[in-house]
Amino acid sequence: MHIFWCIIYIMRKIYLDNAATTYVSGEVMQTMMPYFTSEFGNAASIHSFGREAERAVAKSRSQIAATIGANPNEIYFTSGATEANNWIINGIVRKSKSKRILVSAIEHPAIIETCKQLEKDGYIVEYIEVDEAGVVVVSDLVARLSKPAALVSVMAANNEVGTIQYINTLAQLCKKRGVPFHTDAVQALGNVHINVKEMSIDALSLSAHKIYGPKGIGALYIRNGLKVEKFMQGGSQERNRRGGTQNVPAIVGFGAAVEVLMRDAQTNNSRIRTLRDYFIKQVEERIKNVKLNGHRTQRLVNNVNISFAGCEGESVLMMLDLAGIAVSTGSACSSGTLARSHVLDAMNVPVELNQSSVRFSFGRSTTKDDIDYTIGQLEKIIKKLRSMSAIKGPKKVKE
Repeated sequence: MHIFWCIIYIMRKIYLDNAATTYVSGEVMQTMMPYFTSEFGNAASIHSFGREAERAVAKSRSQIAATIGANPNEIYFTSGATEANNWIINGIVRKSKSKRILVSAIEHPAIIETCKQLEKDGYIVEYIEVDEAGVVVVSDLVARLSKPAALVSVMAANNEVGTIQYINTLAQLCKKRGVPFHTDAVQALGNVHINVKEMSIDALSLSAHKIYGPKGIGALYIRNGLKVEKFMQGGSQERNRRGGTQNVPAIVGFGAAVEVLMRDAQTNNSRIRTLRDYFIKQVEERIKNVKLNGHRTQRLVNNVNISFAGCEGESVLMMLDLAGIAVSTGSACSSGTLARSHVLDAMNVPVELNQSSVRFSFGRSTTKDDIDYTIGQLEKIIKKLRSMSAIKGPKKVKE
Protein backbone atom coordinates (compact mmCIF):
# COMPACT_ATOMS: atom_id res chain seq x y z
CA MET A 1 0.00 0.00 0.00
CA HIS A 2 2.86 2.37 0.86
CA ILE A 3 4.53 1.70 -2.53
CA PHE A 4 1.24 2.32 -4.33
CA TRP A 5 0.80 5.77 -2.83
CA CYS A 6 4.44 6.65 -3.55
CA ILE A 7 3.89 5.82 -7.22
CA ILE A 8 0.74 8.00 -7.33
CA TYR A 9 2.67 10.85 -5.70
CA ILE A 10 5.56 10.62 -8.16
CA MET A 11 3.23 10.46 -11.17
CA ARG A 12 1.48 13.70 -10.28
CA LYS A 13 1.45 16.09 -13.22
CA ILE A 14 1.08 19.87 -12.95
CA TYR A 15 1.15 22.03 -16.05
CA LEU A 16 2.40 25.57 -15.41
CA ASP A 17 3.47 26.45 -18.96
CA ASN A 18 0.23 27.86 -20.34
CA ALA A 19 2.06 30.79 -21.94
CA ALA A 20 3.69 28.24 -24.27
CA THR A 21 0.46 26.49 -25.20
CA THR A 22 -2.86 25.36 -23.78
CA TYR A 23 -5.00 22.29 -24.24
CA VAL A 24 -7.99 22.41 -26.59
CA SER A 25 -11.05 22.83 -24.39
CA GLY A 26 -13.89 20.33 -24.64
CA GLU A 27 -16.31 23.03 -25.73
CA VAL A 28 -14.01 24.09 -28.56
CA MET A 29 -13.31 20.53 -29.65
CA GLN A 30 -17.03 19.75 -29.77
CA THR A 31 -17.58 22.74 -32.05
CA MET A 32 -14.76 21.63 -34.37
CA MET A 33 -15.67 17.96 -34.74
CA PRO A 34 -18.36 18.17 -37.49
CA TYR A 35 -15.86 19.97 -39.76
CA PHE A 36 -13.58 16.93 -39.69
CA THR A 37 -16.37 14.57 -40.68
CA SER A 38 -19.83 15.52 -41.96
CA GLU A 39 -19.10 19.20 -42.83
CA PHE A 40 -15.80 18.58 -44.60
CA GLY A 41 -16.23 20.84 -47.63
CA ASN A 42 -13.61 23.17 -49.07
CA ALA A 43 -14.65 26.73 -48.22
CA ALA A 44 -13.62 27.84 -51.72
CA SER A 45 -16.05 25.46 -53.44
CA ILE A 46 -19.37 26.83 -54.67
CA HIS A 47 -21.51 23.73 -54.03
CA SER A 48 -23.49 23.17 -50.82
CA PHE A 49 -20.61 21.49 -48.96
CA GLY A 50 -18.35 24.42 -49.76
CA ARG A 51 -20.99 26.99 -48.90
CA GLU A 52 -21.48 25.43 -45.46
CA ALA A 53 -17.73 25.52 -44.83
CA GLU A 54 -17.57 29.14 -45.96
CA ARG A 55 -20.41 30.07 -43.59
CA ALA A 56 -18.43 28.52 -40.73
CA VAL A 57 -15.28 30.44 -41.73
CA ALA A 58 -17.26 33.68 -41.98
CA LYS A 59 -18.74 33.13 -38.52
CA SER A 60 -15.30 32.67 -36.97
CA ARG A 61 -14.00 35.71 -38.80
CA SER A 62 -16.85 37.76 -37.31
CA GLN A 63 -16.26 36.33 -33.82
CA ILE A 64 -12.60 37.32 -33.86
CA ALA A 65 -13.29 40.72 -35.41
CA ALA A 66 -15.89 41.55 -32.74
CA THR A 67 -13.43 40.68 -29.99
CA ILE A 68 -10.92 43.33 -31.09
CA GLY A 69 -13.34 45.91 -32.55
CA ALA A 70 -12.44 45.21 -36.18
CA ASN A 71 -14.49 44.64 -39.30
CA PRO A 72 -14.75 40.98 -40.42
CA ASN A 73 -13.13 41.81 -43.77
CA GLU A 74 -10.02 43.01 -41.90
CA ILE A 75 -9.33 39.56 -40.43
CA TYR A 76 -7.05 37.18 -42.35
CA PHE A 77 -6.46 33.60 -41.23
CA THR A 78 -2.88 32.31 -41.09
CA SER A 79 -1.07 29.20 -39.88
CA GLY A 80 -0.26 30.96 -36.62
CA ALA A 81 1.08 34.16 -35.10
CA THR A 82 4.59 33.52 -36.43
CA GLU A 83 3.25 33.64 -39.98
CA ALA A 84 1.13 36.68 -39.13
CA ASN A 85 4.17 38.52 -37.75
CA ASN A 86 6.31 37.59 -40.76
CA TRP A 87 3.58 38.64 -43.16
CA ILE A 88 2.85 42.04 -41.65
CA ILE A 89 6.49 43.09 -41.23
CA ASN A 90 7.60 41.98 -44.68
CA GLY A 91 4.32 43.06 -46.25
CA ILE A 92 4.46 46.62 -44.94
CA VAL A 93 8.14 47.44 -45.18
CA ARG A 94 8.47 46.14 -48.73
CA LYS A 95 5.64 48.48 -49.76
CA SER A 96 7.10 51.47 -47.92
CA LYS A 97 9.43 54.15 -49.20
CA SER A 98 11.27 54.06 -45.88
CA LYS A 99 13.70 51.23 -45.13
CA ARG A 100 13.68 51.89 -41.37
CA ILE A 101 11.83 49.61 -38.90
CA LEU A 102 11.28 50.25 -35.18
CA VAL A 103 10.57 47.32 -32.83
CA SER A 104 10.78 46.93 -29.08
CA ALA A 105 13.88 45.21 -27.72
CA ILE A 106 11.77 42.49 -26.06
CA GLU A 107 9.78 41.21 -29.04
CA HIS A 108 9.08 37.55 -29.72
CA PRO A 109 11.64 35.78 -31.97
CA ALA A 110 9.02 35.77 -34.74
CA ILE A 111 9.53 39.55 -34.91
CA ILE A 112 13.23 39.70 -34.04
CA GLU A 113 14.33 37.05 -36.54
CA THR A 114 12.20 38.54 -39.33
CA CYS A 115 13.87 41.89 -38.71
CA LYS A 116 17.33 40.31 -38.73
CA GLN A 117 16.61 38.88 -42.15
CA LEU A 118 15.45 42.27 -43.39
CA GLU A 119 18.70 43.79 -42.14
CA LYS A 120 20.55 41.40 -44.45
CA ASP A 121 18.43 42.79 -47.27
CA GLY A 122 19.53 46.34 -46.53
CA TYR A 123 16.79 47.51 -44.16
CA ILE A 124 17.59 49.40 -40.95
CA VAL A 125 16.17 47.96 -37.72
CA GLU A 126 16.19 50.00 -34.51
CA TYR A 127 15.26 48.55 -31.13
CA ILE A 128 13.15 50.68 -28.81
CA GLU A 129 14.39 50.68 -25.23
CA VAL A 130 12.46 49.23 -22.28
CA ASP A 131 12.89 50.05 -18.60
CA GLU A 132 13.79 47.58 -15.83
CA ALA A 133 10.17 46.44 -15.61
CA GLY A 134 10.01 45.72 -19.34
CA VAL A 135 7.87 48.74 -20.20
CA VAL A 136 8.69 50.53 -23.47
CA VAL A 137 10.38 53.88 -22.86
CA VAL A 138 7.97 56.28 -24.57
CA SER A 139 10.52 59.08 -24.85
CA ASP A 140 12.83 56.76 -26.79
CA LEU A 141 10.07 55.94 -29.27
CA VAL A 142 9.23 59.63 -29.65
CA ALA A 143 12.87 60.43 -30.41
CA ARG A 144 13.08 57.65 -33.01
CA LEU A 145 9.86 58.81 -34.68
CA SER A 146 11.51 62.13 -35.49
CA LYS A 147 12.76 60.44 -38.67
CA PRO A 148 10.63 58.56 -41.24
CA ALA A 149 9.91 54.89 -40.52
CA ALA A 150 8.11 52.14 -42.40
CA LEU A 151 6.65 50.45 -39.32
CA VAL A 152 6.59 50.30 -35.51
CA SER A 153 5.93 46.94 -33.87
CA VAL A 154 5.50 46.54 -30.11
CA MET A 155 3.96 43.49 -28.47
CA ALA A 156 0.91 44.14 -26.28
CA ALA A 157 2.17 41.89 -23.48
CA ASN A 158 5.49 40.11 -23.18
CA ASN A 159 5.51 36.33 -23.35
CA GLU A 160 8.46 35.88 -20.97
CA VAL A 161 7.87 38.34 -18.15
CA GLY A 162 4.20 39.22 -18.65
CA THR A 163 4.65 43.01 -18.70
CA ILE A 164 1.73 44.81 -20.36
CA GLN A 165 2.52 47.79 -22.61
CA TYR A 166 0.72 51.12 -22.99
CA ILE A 167 -0.33 50.13 -26.49
CA ASN A 168 -2.92 52.88 -26.83
CA THR A 169 -0.30 55.58 -26.14
CA LEU A 170 2.27 54.04 -28.49
CA ALA A 171 -0.22 53.58 -31.33
CA GLN A 172 -1.52 57.14 -31.02
CA LEU A 173 2.03 58.51 -31.19
CA CYS A 174 2.60 56.56 -34.41
CA LYS A 175 -0.68 57.73 -35.89
CA LYS A 176 0.26 61.39 -35.35
CA ARG A 177 3.44 60.81 -37.31
CA GLY A 178 1.82 58.74 -40.04
CA VAL A 179 3.73 55.53 -39.20
CA PRO A 180 1.83 52.19 -39.27
CA PHE A 181 1.66 50.50 -35.87
CA HIS A 182 1.54 46.72 -35.38
CA THR A 183 1.18 44.76 -32.15
CA ASP A 184 1.67 41.08 -31.42
CA ALA A 185 -1.32 40.49 -29.11
CA VAL A 186 -0.92 36.72 -28.73
CA GLN A 187 -0.44 36.79 -24.96
CA ALA A 188 -2.71 39.77 -24.36
CA LEU A 189 -5.99 38.52 -25.83
CA GLY A 190 -8.47 38.05 -23.02
CA ASN A 191 -6.11 39.73 -20.52
CA VAL A 192 -6.00 43.24 -21.97
CA HIS A 193 -8.78 45.37 -23.43
CA ILE A 194 -8.13 45.80 -27.15
CA ASN A 195 -10.14 47.85 -29.62
CA VAL A 196 -8.16 48.40 -32.80
CA LYS A 197 -10.28 51.34 -33.95
CA GLU A 198 -10.28 53.22 -30.64
CA MET A 199 -6.55 52.55 -30.15
CA SER A 200 -5.46 53.35 -33.73
CA ILE A 201 -3.84 49.95 -34.21
CA ASP A 202 -3.10 49.29 -37.88
CA ALA A 203 -2.24 45.59 -37.64
CA LEU A 204 -2.46 42.92 -34.94
CA SER A 205 -1.41 39.27 -34.66
CA LEU A 206 -3.30 36.51 -32.82
CA SER A 207 -2.95 32.78 -32.18
CA ALA A 208 -5.53 30.16 -31.17
CA HIS A 209 -3.41 27.71 -29.19
CA LYS A 210 -2.72 30.20 -26.39
CA ILE A 211 -6.45 30.47 -25.62
CA TYR A 212 -7.55 26.80 -25.50
CA GLY A 213 -7.95 26.55 -29.25
CA PRO A 214 -6.14 24.35 -31.79
CA LYS A 215 -2.52 24.70 -32.87
CA GLY A 216 -1.64 25.70 -36.42
CA ILE A 217 -4.14 28.54 -36.78
CA GLY A 218 -3.68 32.27 -36.26
CA ALA A 219 -5.10 35.52 -37.50
CA LEU A 220 -3.82 38.85 -38.71
CA TYR A 221 -5.86 42.04 -38.48
CA ILE A 222 -4.97 44.46 -41.28
CA ARG A 223 -6.72 47.83 -41.22
CA ASN A 224 -8.64 48.49 -44.41
CA GLY A 225 -6.57 50.82 -46.59
CA LEU A 226 -3.19 49.76 -45.16
CA LYS A 227 -0.77 48.88 -47.97
CA VAL A 228 0.51 45.35 -47.39
CA GLU A 229 2.03 42.96 -49.94
CA LYS A 230 0.30 39.66 -50.67
CA PHE A 231 1.85 36.96 -48.51
CA MET A 232 1.36 33.67 -50.33
CA GLN A 233 0.77 32.98 -53.99
CA GLY A 234 -1.93 30.51 -54.93
CA GLY A 235 -5.70 30.70 -54.99
CA SER A 236 -7.84 33.68 -54.15
CA GLN A 237 -8.46 32.74 -50.52
CA GLU A 238 -8.41 35.40 -47.79
CA ARG A 239 -9.56 38.04 -50.28
CA ASN A 240 -6.71 37.16 -52.61
CA ARG A 241 -4.01 38.07 -50.08
CA ARG A 242 -3.05 34.60 -48.80
CA GLY A 243 -3.45 31.59 -51.09
CA GLY A 244 -4.08 28.08 -49.82
CA THR A 245 -7.01 25.89 -48.78
CA GLN A 246 -8.44 27.17 -45.52
CA ASN A 247 -8.14 24.96 -42.45
CA VAL A 248 -11.86 25.02 -41.68
CA PRO A 249 -11.86 22.87 -38.48
CA ALA A 250 -9.06 24.97 -36.96
CA ILE A 251 -10.69 28.24 -38.03
CA VAL A 252 -13.96 27.12 -36.44
CA GLY A 253 -12.04 26.17 -33.29
CA PHE A 254 -10.35 29.56 -33.20
CA GLY A 255 -13.69 31.37 -33.36
CA ALA A 256 -15.17 29.16 -30.64
CA ALA A 257 -12.09 29.63 -28.42
CA VAL A 258 -12.33 33.41 -28.72
CA GLU A 259 -16.03 33.38 -27.87
CA VAL A 260 -15.51 31.19 -24.79
CA LEU A 261 -12.48 33.24 -23.75
CA MET A 262 -14.37 36.51 -23.72
CA ARG A 263 -17.49 35.01 -22.17
CA ASP A 264 -15.57 33.64 -19.18
CA ALA A 265 -12.70 36.15 -19.03
CA GLN A 266 -13.79 38.04 -15.92
CA THR A 267 -14.33 34.91 -13.83
CA ASN A 268 -11.20 33.10 -15.00
CA ASN A 269 -8.93 36.13 -14.78
CA SER A 270 -10.05 36.94 -11.25
CA ARG A 271 -9.37 33.40 -10.05
CA ILE A 272 -6.02 33.09 -11.83
CA ARG A 273 -4.87 36.53 -10.63
CA THR A 274 -5.53 35.41 -7.05
CA LEU A 275 -3.41 32.29 -7.60
CA ARG A 276 -0.65 34.35 -9.22
CA ASP A 277 -0.45 36.82 -6.34
CA TYR A 278 -0.55 33.99 -3.80
CA PHE A 279 2.29 32.21 -5.62
CA ILE A 280 4.47 35.34 -5.71
CA LYS A 281 3.84 36.06 -2.03
CA GLN A 282 4.65 32.50 -0.96
CA VAL A 283 7.82 32.27 -3.04
CA GLU A 284 9.15 35.62 -1.77
CA GLU A 285 8.38 34.68 1.84
CA ARG A 286 9.69 31.11 1.77
CA ILE A 287 12.67 31.29 -0.59
CA LYS A 288 15.43 33.83 -0.05
CA ASN A 289 17.28 35.78 -2.70
CA VAL A 290 14.71 35.75 -5.50
CA LYS A 291 13.72 38.46 -7.97
CA LEU A 292 10.36 38.94 -9.67
CA ASN A 293 11.02 39.93 -13.28
CA GLY A 294 8.67 42.26 -15.12
CA HIS A 295 6.24 44.84 -13.79
CA ARG A 296 4.89 43.86 -10.38
CA THR A 297 1.30 44.90 -11.06
CA GLN A 298 1.07 45.77 -14.77
CA ARG A 299 1.44 42.17 -15.85
CA LEU A 300 -0.59 39.32 -17.30
CA VAL A 301 -2.80 37.61 -14.73
CA ASN A 302 -1.22 34.22 -15.38
CA ASN A 303 2.47 35.08 -15.70
CA VAL A 304 5.19 34.89 -13.04
CA ASN A 305 8.86 35.10 -14.02
CA ILE A 306 11.29 34.69 -11.13
CA SER A 307 15.07 34.56 -10.89
CA PHE A 308 16.53 32.25 -8.24
CA ALA A 309 20.00 33.58 -7.48
CA GLY A 310 22.69 30.91 -7.37
CA CYS A 311 20.81 28.50 -9.65
CA GLU A 312 20.62 27.85 -13.37
CA GLY A 313 17.11 28.23 -14.70
CA GLU A 314 17.49 25.11 -16.86
CA SER A 315 18.41 23.06 -13.78
CA VAL A 316 15.37 24.33 -11.89
CA LEU A 317 13.19 23.47 -14.89
CA MET A 318 14.55 19.92 -15.17
CA MET A 319 14.23 19.17 -11.46
CA LEU A 320 10.68 20.52 -11.41
CA ASP A 321 9.95 18.29 -14.39
CA LEU A 322 11.18 15.30 -12.41
CA ALA A 323 8.68 16.32 -9.73
CA GLY A 324 5.93 16.35 -12.35
CA ILE A 325 5.79 20.14 -12.76
CA ALA A 326 6.07 21.71 -16.23
CA VAL A 327 7.49 25.26 -16.46
CA SER A 328 9.77 27.10 -18.88
CA THR A 329 12.77 29.38 -18.95
CA GLY A 330 13.72 32.25 -21.25
CA SER A 331 17.31 31.12 -21.42
CA ALA A 332 18.28 28.16 -23.56
CA CYS A 333 21.02 25.55 -23.23
CA SER A 334 22.97 25.19 -26.46
CA SER A 335 26.28 23.38 -27.09
CA GLY A 336 26.98 23.11 -23.39
CA THR A 337 26.51 26.82 -22.69
CA LEU A 338 23.54 28.64 -21.23
CA ALA A 339 22.32 31.43 -23.50
CA ARG A 340 20.74 34.46 -21.89
CA SER A 341 17.21 35.73 -22.40
CA HIS A 342 17.24 38.72 -24.75
CA VAL A 343 14.18 40.04 -22.89
CA LEU A 344 15.95 40.12 -19.52
CA ASP A 345 19.07 41.49 -21.18
CA ALA A 346 17.03 44.41 -22.52
CA MET A 347 15.68 44.97 -19.01
CA ASN A 348 19.26 45.14 -17.66
CA VAL A 349 18.81 42.09 -15.45
CA PRO A 350 22.30 40.99 -14.27
CA VAL A 351 23.74 37.97 -16.09
CA GLU A 352 23.60 35.65 -13.09
CA LEU A 353 19.91 36.46 -12.53
CA ASN A 354 19.14 36.27 -16.23
CA GLN A 355 20.37 32.69 -16.37
CA SER A 356 18.49 31.77 -13.20
CA SER A 357 15.05 32.84 -14.42
CA VAL A 358 12.04 30.53 -14.60
CA ARG A 359 8.58 31.30 -15.97
CA PHE A 360 5.47 29.90 -14.33
CA SER A 361 2.27 30.47 -16.30
CA PHE A 362 -1.07 29.40 -14.86
CA GLY A 363 -4.26 28.36 -16.62
CA ARG A 364 -7.90 27.40 -16.24
CA SER A 365 -7.06 24.02 -14.71
CA THR A 366 -4.51 25.34 -12.18
CA THR A 367 -5.59 24.93 -8.54
CA LYS A 368 -4.34 26.27 -5.23
CA ASP A 369 -3.27 22.72 -4.38
CA ASP A 370 -1.08 22.75 -7.51
CA ILE A 371 0.49 26.00 -6.35
CA ASP A 372 1.17 24.71 -2.85
CA TYR A 373 2.75 21.53 -4.21
CA THR A 374 4.91 23.54 -6.60
CA ILE A 375 6.13 25.90 -3.89
CA GLY A 376 7.00 22.96 -1.66
CA GLN A 377 9.02 21.33 -4.43
CA LEU A 378 10.67 24.65 -5.31
CA GLU A 379 11.92 25.13 -1.74
CA LYS A 380 13.65 21.74 -1.84
CA ILE A 381 15.02 22.18 -5.36
CA ILE A 382 16.46 25.66 -4.82
CA LYS A 383 18.07 24.61 -1.56
CA LYS A 384 19.67 21.60 -3.23
CA LEU A 385 20.85 23.50 -6.31
CA ARG A 386 22.34 26.33 -4.28
CA SER A 387 24.28 23.87 -2.18
CA MET A 388 25.96 22.43 -5.27
CA SER A 389 25.96 25.34 -7.74
CA ALA A 390 29.06 27.07 -9.09
CA ILE A 391 26.95 30.17 -9.80
CA LYS A 392 27.43 32.78 -7.13
CA GLY A 393 24.48 35.12 -6.97
CA PRO A 394 24.49 38.44 -5.11
CA LYS A 395 24.03 38.23 -1.36
CA LYS A 396 20.86 40.25 -1.67
CA VAL A 397 18.78 40.59 -4.81
CA LYS A 398 17.72 44.13 -5.63
CA GLU A 399 14.10 44.66 -6.69
